[in-house]
Amino acid sequence: MHLFSAMFLLVMLAAMPSEALYPSPEEGWQIYSSAQDADGKCICTVVAPAQNMCNRDPRSRQLRQLMEKVQNISQSMEVLDLRTYRDLQYVRNTESLMKVVDGKLKVASENPRSLNPKGFQELKDKVTQLLPLLPVLEQYKADAKMILRLREEVRNLSLVLMAIQEEMGAYDYEELRQRVLLLETRLHSCMQKLGCGKLTGVSNPITVRASGSRFGSWMTDTMIPSSDNRVWSMDGYFKGRRVLEYRTMNDFMKGQNFVQHLLPHPWAGTGHVVYNGSLYYNKYQSNIIIKYHFRSRSVLVQRSLSGAGYNNTFPYSWGGSSDIDLMADENGLWAVYTTIPNAGNIVISRLEPQSLEVLQTWDTGFPKRSAGESFMICGTLYVTNSHLAGAKIYFAYYTNTSSYEYTDIPFHNQYSHISMMDYNPRERVLYTWNNGHQVLYNVTLFQVIKTSGD
Repeated sequence: MHLFSAMFLLVMLAAMPSEALYPSPEEGWQIYSSAQDADGKCICTVVAPAQNMCNRDPRSRQLRQLMEKVQNISQSMEVLDLRTYRDLQYVRNTESLMKVVDGKLKVASENPRSLNPKGFQELKDKVTQLLPLLPVLEQYKADAKMILRLREEVRNLSLVLMAIQEEMGAYDYEELRQRVLLLETRLHSCMQKLGCGKLTGVSNPITVRASGSRFGSWMTDTMIPSSDNRVWSMDGYFKGRRVLEYRTMNDFMKGQNFVQHLLPHPWAGTGHVVYNGSLYYNKYQSNIIIKYHFRSRSVLVQRSLSGAGYNNTFPYSWGGSSDIDLMADENGLWAVYTTIPNAGNIVISRLEPQSLEVLQTWDTGFPKRSAGESFMICGTLYVTNSHLAGAKIYFAYYTNTSSYEYTDIPFHNQYSHISMMDYNPRERVLYTWNNGHQVLYNVTLFQVIKTSGD
């Protein structure tokens, strides 16, 4: 019997988002994945450096410095060109005057007696008009020296470039970069195929931007698969109607290239989610869920979440009308809330995305007012014990087995007041709004993969 047929392969999957992730310049991008080939052999742990890792290559830095020098030289040449053109025009404009002066000087030298006081004064006036040519000539001398210096710099650049070319040999860095990008795409595709796992760790926070007020929410589309790169931002939790839509994550980071949606009904809380091109949110002062389609700018459906508390009846510990929290994971669309019959304990309902009909409901038994925030991963609800500094993921409820356990998964609450925390299954990352900062966390999932023959 093959050894692997009697074993489970335990895999720690450190999930990294494809576009939303923006590590600091000193961090490396890496994915740990596991797969199985056609012969049943295990293929484990692939590590790919971030594209910015190549930027730390000494030759890359040297090339950037050379490019800066070339740019400086180009700018200097442009200045010289403009100045030379200007001075040449001035010389041409005074050419006729110079000919007049030259003629008078010749007459005076051939016949000194012809230079009477009036003629002398006229000649003196003409010479005075030529005096501005002196600084032009001086500038020409300085420019000539600059040209010699630039010529020397260009010669030195050529020598350095030749040395780098010899050192690099046959390496084609553009080809290598394309191969890294292709590998990155294949790794993310493999990562998605690995499926679900159990949360075991959360990375250090990655601050994407600081914008808006203390409370709010931001998100990308959670639908799998999706090529939609838009980012949405909703500032505040009370009677808001304005949704900002950015074309890409990079645009969101820079605060540019956005359009505005004005919702027909105001929202309550920060528990909104974008799923398959539509925004799902809780209507202000009600337990009604609204599905708003971005492209058509219209409400497609709205439905009451029967028995759900609203208007700060059963919020998270931070308040903010956070009674109803909508979210999505690998298994679809969910609503997290509570009701009076459930005595304020968290209730989970899986929703049908088109009609918003409740498909199934679970009572977790965990008091919602004791929760800071919550999010779904692979059908499991994870609950934090606080929204303040020192918070950790304290409770997990598994909908597939209707069971729960207490956990101890710490994470760094950098800005000390989280008012939104949601998981994006497409990017496998946590989105948070933390005291006016938009922050990402990577997650580590623990998987059990059976090999062939088990």
